[in-house]
Amino acid sequence: MDPMANVKKVEINLAGRVLTLETGVFANQAHGAVLASLGETEVLATVLMGEIPRDGVDFFPLMVDFEERFYATGKIKGSRFIKREGRPSDNAVLSARLIDRPIRPLFTKGAKNDVQIIATVLSADMEVDPSTTGIIAASAALMISGIPFAGPVAAVRMGYVADSEGKEQLIINPTYEQVEKGKLDLVVAGTIDAITMVEAAAKEVSEDVLLQALEMAHKHIKELCKLQLTLKDLTKASPKEFAVREKNEAAEKAVKETITADMLDGVGGKTKGEVKVKIHELEDKLMAKYAKEIEDGVIKPGELKEILNGMLEKNMRKNILTKDTRLDGRKLDEIRPIACMVGILPRTHGSGFFQRGETQALSLTTLGSPGSAQIIDTMDVDMIKRYMHHYNFPPFSVGDVKPLRGTSRREIGHGDLAERAIMPVLPDKEVFPYTMRVVSEILSCNGSSSMASVCGSTLSLMDAGVPIKRPVAGIAMGLVTSDDFDGKKGTYKILTDIQGMEDFAGDMDFKVTGTTVGLTALQMDIKVKGISIEIMREALDRAGKARGRILEEMLKVLAEPRKELSKYAPLIITIRIKTEQIREVIGKGGETIQKITAETGCEIDIEQDGLVTVTAPNQEKGEAARKWIEQITYIPKAGDIFEGKATRLMEFGVFVEFAPGKEGLVHVSEWDYKRTDRMEDVVKVGDAVKVKLMEVDDQGRYNLSRKATMQAPEGYVPGPARPPRPSGPRRGGFGGGGRPPRRF
Repeated sequence: MDPMANVKKVEINLAGRVLTLETGVFANQAHGAVLASLGETEVLATVLMGEIPRDGVDFFPLMVDFEERFYATGKIKGSRFIKREGRPSDNAVLSARLIDRPIRPLFTKGAKNDVQIIATVLSADMEVDPSTTGIIAASAALMISGIPFAGPVAAVRMGYVADSEGKEQLIINPTYEQVEKGKLDLVVAGTIDAITMVEAAAKEVSEDVLLQALEMAHKHIKELCKLQLTLKDLTKASPKEFAVREKNEAAEKAVKETITADMLDGVGGKTKGEVKVKIHELEDKLMAKYAKEIEDGVIKPGELKEILNGMLEKNMRKNILTKDTRLDGRKLDEIRPIACMVGILPRTHGSGFFQRGETQALSLTTLGSPGSAQIIDTMDVDMIKRYMHHYNFPPFSVGDVKPLRGTSRREIGHGDLAERAIMPVLPDKEVFPYTMRVVSEILSCNGSSSMASVCGSTLSLMDAGVPIKRPVAGIAMGLVTSDDFDGKKGTYKILTDIQGMEDFAGDMDFKVTGTTVGLTALQMDIKVKGISIEIMREALDRAGKARGRILEEMLKVLAEPRKELSKYAPLIITIRIKTEQIREVIGKGGETIQKITAETGCEIDIEQDGLVTVTAPNQEKGEAARKWIEQITYIPKAGDIFEGKATRLMEFGVFVEFAPGKEGLVHVSEWDYKRTDRMEDVVKVGDAVKVKLMEVDDQGRYNLSRKATMQAPEGYVPGPARPPRPSGPRRGGFGGGGRPPRRF
C-alpha cells in the first residue's frame, strides 16, 4: 500500500517561503483534511459535518479548535508533574477564534448540522506564527469536503519593520523577532473579493500605514484563495447538504398580520430596559392573540418571538439607511453619554470606572514585583509577561441568570484585545520595574464593553501611578448596508459607538484603540461578503474623531498619572551591578540572597544583565536590603573607612570582615600607635573594629589599618614603613601549610 498514491498537492511562493496545500495522505476519514506547510511549519486541518441535525438551536453549531503540540518544536511541556498537553492555552484559544471569525459568516444561514474544525500544529519552525497557516488550512479543508461553504478564505500576517538603513517598510509573514522589534502585528483575512477580518497590535502607527498594509495583504489573500480553488478542482468530494431551520408559514403570517410598521417604529429608547419593555408588549400581544394556536401546537412561542425579532432588526436597519435614525435616537456619529471616576476602592493600587451609555467597566490595577510576572510555557516561544489584562463578563451584566463555568473564549479574546491596546504605552522595565495586572469587571453591558475596558484600564493605571506614555481610548464602529451591497457598491451607513442590538443586527463590528499619536489595536469582523478599503478609511477617520472626544472626557477626571504610588503598593528599588558580581549576591547555594530576604522581608530578583530589583513591604526594609547588596558588590578603594568585625586572630594580626564577604588583614603593627605583643590581649573574634583600607595589593588582598582611624598621640614619630606581605606561603600557625583560603 502506497500512502502517497492519492496525494493532491498545490503550492505557491509566499514572501520567500513556499506554502504547500496537500490532501489525500492524512486523516482520510474526515470529510476534508489538508496539510498546510509554510517553511518548516505544518498544520493539519480536518473538518467534519454531523449527519444528524440539532433540533431547537438558534445558532450555527460550529466548533473550532486549535491544537498546539509541544512535539512540534521538539519540546517537552515545562510543568514538573504534567507533561501531556491539557486545556488549550490562551494563545490556542485566540488562534481558534482567528479561524472561526472569518469562516463562520460563510456558512448557510439557519444550518443545524454540527461542523467541527480541528487545526493541529504538527511542526513549527519557531520563526512565523502558525495561526494564519491554520486559517488557510481550515478553509482549504472545507473547500474539498463537499460541505456547503461560500469560501475560500485566506489570511496573512503583516509587519512594519525598519530595514538595515532604518527605513520602515511593510513585510509579509514577519518572524517573531521582526514582530517584537517592529511597530505592527496585523492579521488580515478575506475572500477573493474583499477583506472580512482584521486583528492588529500596533505601536501607535498611523491610519495610512494600516490601510497600506491592508491593501498589500489583500493582494496575497487573493492568490492564496485561488490556490485553494485549484486544490478543489483536483479533488472530487461528494456534495453534502445542511438541514436548515424551516420557517413556520403560519407563524410568519400571524406576526405580519398583527405587527404594523408604526408598532415597529415605536420600539426604541435610551436604555436597553426601555426597548425590552416595548418588545415584551408586542410579544404579549402576539401570545394573547394566538393563544389557541399555541395550545394546539400549530405555532410555538419561540417562533413568534424569533420572527418578531427579525422584523425589529430589519426595521432598525431600514431606519438607519433611510432616515439616519438609530434605536436610541442618536445621530450616526454620536457617542453615548460618558461618565468616569478614579480612586474608587481604598485598598486596590489603582481603580478606574468608565461608563458609556449603559456599558460599565470597573478596572482594577495591582502592582507586583518582577518575580510576579507570568511565565507562559507554550509550544513555540516561551514568554514572560509583566503586564496582564484580564476581562470578566459575568451574566448579571446583561441581566442573565447563568452558571459560572470558568473563563470563556470571549473573555480571553476581549482581554487580549485590551492588553494589546495598552501595551505600547507602558513604561519600560528600567523606568518602572513593577509587574502590572489589570482586571476589568464588566458590571453592565449594552455593547462595546471591550472598548470600555480599555478606557477604564487607562484611568486605573494612571490612578495607580503607572507612568504610561499617553492615555489610550477605544471605540466600536458599526456598519449597516442595503440588500444590494456587494462590498463596494450599494448604500451603507457607518455608526459610531454601536450598542448591543446594532452590533447583533449590523454588518460590522470594528473596534479601534489608540492615542493622540496613532493606533494601538484593531479588531474587525463583518457579516457581509466584505468591505472596501475606502469604507475602512472612512470608519477609521470617524473612529479617530470619536477617540479624541472620549479622551477629553477621561482627562477631565485625571489629566496625568499620579506622581506617587498607593501606600499599599509594594516598594521597588533597582540596583545595577556587574554581571560578574551576580554570584556574590546569590552566594553559595543561594545562601547569601536567602539570608538577605529572610532578615529584611524583601523579595529580590536578579536579571542576567545585572539589574537587581528589591521589592520591599516598606521603605526601611527596602533600604536595608539595598545597603546590604551595595556592600556585597562594593569595590573597595584605598582610603575608605569601615565598621568591620574581627573574624580570625593570628600572631601577626587579625583578619577583619569590613564588608559582606570581604576580609582584610590588620597587621599587628597597624593595630595601635603603641606596641601590641599579643592580639588575644586586645581583641576577640566577633568584636567590632573600625578600620581603614590602606591598599589592595597586586594579588587583590586587602591591607587594613585600625591605627589610621585613630588620633596619633602627641609627639608620635612614625617608624619605617612595614614591608609588603610575602606573596608565597607562610609557615606556622596554619597546620604546616600556607595561608588558608580567604573570602573576598
